[in-house]
Amino acid sequence: MLELISFLIRGIQPLIIPICFVVAWTVMILFVWSIWAAARDSVATAKQMHKIPCPNCQFFTNNYRLKCTVHPHTANTEEAIGCKDYQSSYSRGQVTGDR
Repeated sequence: MLELISFLIRGIQPLIIPICFVVAWTVMILFVWSIWAAARDSVATAKQMHKIPCPNCQFFTNNYRLKCTVHPHTANTEEAIGCKDYQSSYSRGQVTGDR
């Protein structure tokens, strides 16, 4: 029995290094691919969130209790993109710092 195990180990031994090499590089490639996919998805999400017009709207209060006086449930969400009641606070001269 011991001779059979010894024979199997000697038979597999030349294949261990190539198998470990391929497995190690596969793990590294999958890791880098996963990081790249996460970064790509994060950039796409950030671009989508920058389309939300709420902080520049005159109805936006910047208060955590009542963020928007017109649409409090959709303020600062993706549903606020394309809001029909949006009115820019810049058009009325209400920019912070104007005197």
